[in-house]
Order: sequence, then C-alpha cells, then structure tokens
Amino acid sequence: MSLGTALITGASGGIGAAYAQRLARRGYDLALVGRNRSRLNTLAAHVSDETGREVQVLAADLSDRKALAGLESFLNEDASLSMLVNSAGIGAVAPLLQSDVAKMEEMITLNVSVVIRLIYAAAPGFVARGKGTIINISSTVAIGPETLNGVYAGTKAFVLALSQSLHHELSGKGIRVQAVLPGPTLTEFWNVAGMPVHSLPSEIVMPLGEMVDAALAGLELGEFATIPSLPHIADWDAFEAARQTLLLNLSHAHPAARYRKQSDKQQLPSHDGNSGKRHQ
Repeated sequence: MSLGTALITGASGGIGAAYAQRLARRGYDLALVGRNRSRLNTLAAHVSDETGREVQVLAADLSDRKALAGLESFLNEDASLSMLVNSAGIGAVAPLLQSDVAKMEEMITLNVSVVIRLIYAAAPGFVARGKGTIINISSTVAIGPETLNGVYAGTKAFVLALSQSLHHELSGKGIRVQAVLPGPTLTEFWNVAGMPVHSLPSEIVMPLGEMVDAALAGLELGEFATIPSLPHIADWDAFEAARQTLLLNLSHAHPAARYRKQSDKQQLPSHDGNSGKRHQ
C-alpha cells in the first residue's frame, strides 16, 4: 500500500537523493525533481528495483520560470501527492564583499522564491484532502548567520520563518510542517560553494545518511524543528520559549522606558536656558 507520492526537489544528488531512497523504503511513491536527468533516471531505476515503488522523473531547472510553472501544475493536479520535500538549494561561503551579487540573487531565487511557489502550489491540495507533509530543508546558519555567507544564511532564515508560519497556520488543518536544520553535511554542497569539505573539521561534518535518518526520525517524533546534531531537544524548546516571551513585548503603544529616558536626556536645556541651541 502506498503512502502517496512524495515530491522531492534537488533529487539529483545529496540530501534530496537520500530522502528519495528512504521515503521509498517507507512506502512512498516518488516524483524526483532535479536538473540532471541522467542522475535522476539512475536513482529512479535503483529505487524502483529495490522497493517496487512507482518513481516519476521530472527533470527541471527550477530557476527557469517555464519549468517551474510546469512543476506547479503537477503539484496542483496530482491528487496522490502527500509530501513535499523542498531540498533544492545552492549555497555560498565567501564573505559579503567577496561575493558576486548576481550569484546572490540567483541563490535567493532558488532558496526562497522557488520554495514559496512550490508550497503555494501544493498546500491547497493538502488542505482540501485534510492531510499532507511539507519538509523544508533549512540550515543551522538560520540561527547562526555569522558562521557563513550572510545572504545564504538569510535565505535559510527565511525558510525557517516561513516554516514557523506554515506550522502555525496549517497544523490545525491536518498538515505537518517540519523544518530541518542540518549543520555541515558530507555532500557536494561544499565543493560547489567553493570550500572543499575536507577543509572543515571532521568532527563537525555529519555523514549524509545519518543526517537524513535523523531528520526523518524527528518527523516521526512530531518535531517541528529538527537539528540532527542537537543533543537535547530541550535546548530548542528553551530557544523557542525565549522567542515566545519576546513576542509578548514586541508591540506596545509607547517605547520602552530606557528609550524614553535617553530621549529626555537629549532634551535637557543647555546652561544658558536655551534648550537645543548652540552658543553663538
């Protein structure tokens, strides 16, 4: 019996390909999205032979609006769709002043705009059917943006914030939303981004299979945010509790007292009794 179809972006390799293998073993049919048709066909044949699941190959460059529109139509029309895994993305490691702004814009398109459009295409069907799962691959840089390129970190912070909003909006409609925040993972990401993975301390780099297995275990545990390296979920709960405490005081009718005191100091009269005027 099929658990429905899981559409996975970035399935040509890395995290997306690992999700494909594991979800098929769990009983999902697959729709694999990526630019490299040859790799997708090889993965599809392997997964289908191993698991007997139905696997569709949807070769597409998601930065191409026509190709993206075709994928949106697929998401709108396939009633078997039960899971969307937003794994496609590119990264950067160079500091701001050493980065090509055009490349940064391309990264924003794939890491942010494409994710938005695919969710908008899939979510209405999930809501109509009263079930569905959205898995968004973010990164630990979403909460530690100073550790890598700031634009890349900003895109992953967006994915986390969007996931939080979706979780709030859709959980009551039978939709599961999970944000996965991996640290450095042993994939081609680092070589493509310009920092060979072997240049990183080995004690912080997680094998790909272990990372995806942990992410799926977090999904089964009902976690909204899964950080595969985090030893204690209580640390995330404390982080979230602090955020919720901040929310209580982010909007008031008047500024906080410390700003009013500072403003009062700036408005004190000068010694000649002429407030704010310079001596001539």
